[in-house]
Parts: sequence; C-alpha cells; structure tokens
Amino acid sequence: MAYRDDPYYIERIKVHGDNYAFAALVNKHQTMVYNIALRVTRNREDAEEVAQDAFVKLHKSLSEFRGDSKFTTWMYKITMNLALTRIRKKNLFDGSVDDDHFNEPGLDELPHIELKEQKQLIKTAINMLDETDGLLITLFYMDEQSIDDISAITGLSLSNVKVRLFRARKKLGSLLLQQVPKEEIMIY
Repeated sequence: MAYRDDPYYIERIKVHGDNYAFAALVNKHQTMVYNIALRVTRNREDAEEVAQDAFVKLHKSLSEFRGDSKFTTWMYKITMNLALTRIRKKNLFDGSVDDDHFNEPGLDELPHIELKEQKQLIKTAINMLDETDGLLITLFYMDEQSIDDISAITGLSLSNVKVRLFRARKKLGSLLLQQVPKEEIMIY
C-alpha cells in the first residue's frame, strides 16, 4: 500500500476525526515504533506493549501536535520515553533487563553467510550494543532518520549524536567480525 505524507493523515484526524486515517498512520509507522521500543527495552513483550501504549498516547494527544517538528520525530520521542519509563519500572521490581536476545542459537555454526544470515548477524550484533548505541544505529540506518531528528528524539546534542554514532559503528563492526566464522571472511 502506498501511503500519503503524515500531514495528510494528521489533518484528516484533527479536522474530521477520521479513524481510518489514524489506522493508516499506525500501519505506516508500526514497524519503526516497535523497533525503537525493542532497541530500548530489549524484550519483545515489553516492546509490543510500549508500541501499543505509544499509539494510544499518540491518539489521545494528536490534537496537541503543532507541527514544530516532523511527526515521526514527535512519535519516536514519545515511544522512547515510554520505553525508558518501562525499563525503569521493570528494573525497580526485578533489577534486570531480559537478556534472552543474546542466546540466539546457531550463529557459530553457519556453513556460509547468505542474506538471511547476514541480517540475523547484524540484528544480533546491534542487540549486543548498549541501549543508546543500538538505538542510534537503528534510527540512522534502519529508520533513515537524520542527525537532527535523532538529536531531537534522544535529547543528545548534534555533536554527541555524531560522535556516538561513529563509535557505535566501530563497535558494531568489531562485533560482526567476532560473529562471522573465520573461514567465511573473504578478502578481495
């Protein structure tokens, strides 16, 4: 399905109370919202709940959106704040963050690396980064957000985003090299 620009849907929702327009916004952005929640919470169930909560909050507060920033920046900031709140609350009760995502089997036994395996290796390596680095990599490369938007979403300065993104790329490269079996590394 081809989507229209976000302002079209926002106007339909604000002016006409169009629930189909809100459903289109949810469909358009649900993967990215979930990915941000997953990067921060590092737990699939928590990420699903955060994504749902983010869209509920968006629906309730969409009338307050003034358009000073891009809609996606505003939406991602809401998602990130909800995810961080969820982690804080969860850590108060159990003192830990779920580490099940580190235990994905079979990565050391890959006979050759195809696209599917490459994606899995990258996903696993991103999950091994700290929360902020994983979020920066996800926002910049997967969600194709600009440095300015990432700064607005995370609250980090522009220079801090650039430096952390540079360092996160280096860490990610090192983690990927550690995960790939030596016989699979080809030097051209």
